[in-house]
Amino acid sequence: MQISYAQNLEDYHLDLVFGDQPSGTYVDVGGGHPVADNVSFWFYLKGWRGLIVEPQQALADIYAGIRPRDHTVSCLAGRASGEMEFHVVERMHGFSTTVRENAASASGMGAAVRTIAKPVRTLSELCVEAGLSSIDFLKIDVEGAEADVLAGMDFKRWRPRVVVIEAIAPGSMAEAWASWEPALLAQGYRFAFFDRLNRFYVAEEAAELGKRFPSEPAPWDRVQHLWDFGRAPERSDHPDHAFAKALQAGFMAELPLLPPELLERIVTRGLQATGASELRPQDLARLLSGSAEYPRAASTGDGVETLLDTEEVRAAFGRIACTYDGGHIMD
Repeated sequence: MQISYAQNLEDYHLDLVFGDQPSGTYVDVGGGHPVADNVSFWFYLKGWRGLIVEPQQALADIYAGIRPRDHTVSCLAGRASGEMEFHVVERMHGFSTTVRENAASASGMGAAVRTIAKPVRTLSELCVEAGLSSIDFLKIDVEGAEADVLAGMDFKRWRPRVVVIEAIAPGSMAEAWASWEPALLAQGYRFAFFDRLNRFYVAEEAAELGKRFPSEPAPWDRVQHLWDFGRAPERSDHPDHAFAKALQAGFMAELPLLPPELLERIVTRGLQATGASELRPQDLARLLSGSAEYPRAASTGDGVETLLDTEEVRAAFGRIACTYDGGHIMD
């Protein structure tokens, strides 16, 4: 492995255990983004597939375009089917949780939190739906709701060979496994490894796998980390830099020809990503139309959809695109 995609080298440590397997099956509860800080992405690249449970719809929707072999479900995993409050932490999505107190800790760091109702299904039910017959590893990262997820899993029918669970309380970094570890041990699992964030367990019948874990967590610099490369178009050392530059140029050249509904979605996402989504209408108009001279009275609009239909913004698209679409030859 050259690049770890996970938050804390979880994929590297799991690859020490499963590195000789060209294919396999995982269950990733609290999958998060399909690439960034993702524990199972490395195994997907190796040819594995599995079940992804990610309650944040915006993140779950991305899987179809990047990981189509996976069975992805946007719901909560719990003790019984039903519905539950889910506290969504904006931008800091890794803190989103069913535990109100844990979401409040993220709010204390300045993140906005909104509460929605989300369907709950048992992990056993989800495994049936995904058609899983065996599981190589089960990963759980649910910000304090680990006991609920484990309670909804039939460990007699499915025997993940390795179980990895985030074991540190979000925000406080206190030890948090006492509330759920006894139940897992009672199902025939034995503790194997602690990476200072997650605890790894091995099924009793797969005890030989426990010997593959290191005695200490691997040093952080054992592999590279995707986060360190930054944004692909901006960093020449990013593994996808050349492709990203080509995509960037292609997008800019195509900008004036994109359908209005697609443009609105792209601009809205861009405003959110740059923290400009809450601008006053007049400030938003100035941002979208640029600072070039406009020799007529300015158009007015009170939203992205309206502003995108103004001549000022269409002119901005033209100025941006002309250095990519052949209008200006840039050497």
